[in-house]
Amino acid sequence: MGTLIEIKDLAKTYERGKQKVEVLHHVNLGIAEGDFLALMGPSGSGKTTLLNLIGGLDAPSAGSISVGGQRIDQLSGGALAKWRASNVGFVFQFYNLMPMLSAQRNVELPLLLTKLSAAQRRKNAAIALQLVGLADRGSHKPGELSGGQQQRVAIARAIVSDPELLVCDEPTGDLDRQSAEDVLGLLQQLNREHGKTIVMVTHDPKAAEYASHTLHLDKGTLVEQAMA
Repeated sequence: MGTLIEIKDLAKTYERGKQKVEVLHHVNLGIAEGDFLALMGPSGSGKTTLLNLIGGLDAPSAGSISVGGQRIDQLSGGALAKWRASNVGFVFQFYNLMPMLSAQRNVELPLLLTKLSAAQRRKNAAIALQLVGLADRGSHKPGELSGGQQQRVAIARAIVSDPELLVCDEPTGDLDRQSAEDVLGLLQQLNREHGKTIVMVTHDPKAAEYASHTLHLDKGTLVEQAMA
């Protein structure tokens, strides 16, 4: 397995009025293809900022990020959006589903940016829903589904364009324990059986146990690397 994500001397600073707040300090990190990495740390440690940088949702103040050999920190806004659509699936704590659309239509949304026909979009969405165990819920709207089912729809949406990388920000933070374990088991299956590289931010040690290994951030610095 080669290295999928290579981060060198990464820093991120935000300006609040005249004050500069450095959220990440000279982070160096390599993430292998097919890895399942959990990022942990106290609130304000910079873990979500690092996740957003890896997913191309934010740009670093210094340093470099390469994903699959592509320097994403050098891409313009339009090129970065195109790169994200093709290469990254996003899973958030609050599912971000469109309440008026069926599960099937929610999963199809990322494919509207592609040149696929309507029939092919429907087919791909149905395959993704089957993969997350919701083949029989495609016509249901989010309000008709449990929290765990809504998160699985969100995961189906994240994988429908077959990205190599999934970035997950507290994906079980709003779920009961059983639903959380179902979702984590699904992520583990996507990693092991379908080769998805997953980077997951979590505050839950039980969730981190589903990952291959865990990294800890504290005050913007990687402080520990525990290999499984």
